[in-house]
Amino acid sequence: MEWAFLAGRVIFGLFFVINGVNHLAMWRAMSGYAASKGVPAPEAAVIITGIMLLLGGASVATGYQPVIGNLLLIIFLVPVAFWMHNFWAESDPMMRANQMAHFLKNLALAGAALAFLGVPTPWPLSLGS
Repeated sequence: MEWAFLAGRVIFGLFFVINGVNHLAMWRAMSGYAASKGVPAPEAAVIITGIMLLLGGASVATGYQPVIGNLLLIIFLVPVAFWMHNFWAESDPMMRANQMAHFLKNLALAGAALAFLGVPTPWPLSLGS
């Protein structure tokens, strides 16, 4: 089971690492979208959240400081679900469905990060506590 846990957390963590890299690599485009959603200081918000995703994902994947890493992910996922993916405000059915999918995905990922908080540390096969 240790290997299954390792594989699962690496897959989960790398999802966020890749998204963090994308946030930082495409910060200008993402800042425009964040601005359109009314995010204050959208450039800084995209860069800060990109760093949160990168650090949180790396933490989960490696098992190094996983409580902090999962908290970073939860702190990102829940507000973003409600602020950026507010499907209830969309009038176009396709946009509503798209935003609802992103909203539910973020909440499901936050639920998984919460579940990881229930795993005692240090995690098996990890780089530390």
